[in-house]
Amino acid sequence: MNRVLAMLMAGGRGQRLEPLTLHRAKPAVPFGGIYRIIDFTLSNCVNSGIRHINVLVQYKSLSLNRHLRDAWSFLTAELGEYIDTIPPQQRVGDHWYLGTADAVYQNLYSIEKDNPEHVLILSGDHVYKMDYRHLVDYHIDRHADMTVGAVEVPKEQAHLFGILEVDASHRVTGFQEKPEQAQPLPHHPTMCFASMGVYVFRTDFMIRALEEDAADPHSTHDFGRDLLPRLIDRARVFAFSFIDENKKESKYWRDVGTIDAYWAANMDLVSINPVFNLYDHDWPIRTAPAMHPPPKFVFAQEWPGGRMGVALDALVSPGCIISGGRVQNAILSPCVRVNSYAQVTDSILFENVNVGRHAKIRRAIIDKDVRIPEGMQIGYNLDEDRKRFTVSKEGVVVIEKGAVL
Repeated sequence: MNRVLAMLMAGGRGQRLEPLTLHRAKPAVPFGGIYRIIDFTLSNCVNSGIRHINVLVQYKSLSLNRHLRDAWSFLTAELGEYIDTIPPQQRVGDHWYLGTADAVYQNLYSIEKDNPEHVLILSGDHVYKMDYRHLVDYHIDRHADMTVGAVEVPKEQAHLFGILEVDASHRVTGFQEKPEQAQPLPHHPTMCFASMGVYVFRTDFMIRALEEDAADPHSTHDFGRDLLPRLIDRARVFAFSFIDENKKESKYWRDVGTIDAYWAANMDLVSINPVFNLYDHDWPIRTAPAMHPPPKFVFAQEWPGGRMGVALDALVSPGCIISGGRVQNAILSPCVRVNSYAQVTDSILFENVNVGRHAKIRRAIIDKDVRIPEGMQIGYNLDEDRKRFTVSKEGVVVIEKGAVL
């Protein structure tokens, strides 16, 4: 895969994920306790043998830049391996990145300098496992100009995705953005092909297409919205059916771009048999190494009114202390403290959250550096919670980073 260059989109603001994205870019949002969302796409790259990676950053990128420095600096420069972070260079104008296609167009200089045969376009805000070698091989075998990663979704869910229309050979014949009535797959009348936002291009073809798009004053400069529909009738564009390295019965690809989708994807991880497997040694998910002691559970007073420091059906990260509190069906990032008689249920707590004695938290996401006062209840009265916090459509309470309660 030495002739493949990955361009990873990581500059998105992620407004639907606010307030978690008020202080960080969407790909830098924590996930699964110790990870950031971007770790899943980067792990896919490294596990696929792709070691030339440009991460295009823009919105509030400091947290993301630090994470990439701490977690992803292990590639070997002596072997030509790298992960570079690239903010807008303004080489071709005085504007910031205007869209995904414009972000790549503004970096044609770095692409031409690397001189890859193929360019892989990826998003840094999806959770999935994919060996990109299968996609690139498929692309080459079909002499394609552009190949789109696609996942099968039920026809009744088509209105949630960009839908690819294909013929029997999986050549793309049309594209519809969130259609009410979608064309099903030729071999599967109840399923449709949803675009994953994963693309591979022949480099010379992509450069010409981006130059044409940049000259179009009516374009929004987006790969899915502008380039794909324009190229379908003029080029060899194919859809690649997602091969899931997660090794489960159903394919796992999640856009965690809303609070409810993000909460649900995290809660799956603490189920008895989660759909997404973090404990897969054949496809490891890498992240920054923990510089904290092991989690600690203290007080085992097994009598009425006694304190019990316990965590059930939970992911508890290094540095956490469960001091006489109860955690169930929850995910704790590093250095969370749950004090005596406190209860945390169906919730996600980011780094350095401190839950006071007798506090009760249910169906909530607490961003980092928040101290929950003694006896406070969150998630038990949504009308009251809405007066102070963000509450999602499905009733998940979100408290922003550093909030003073």
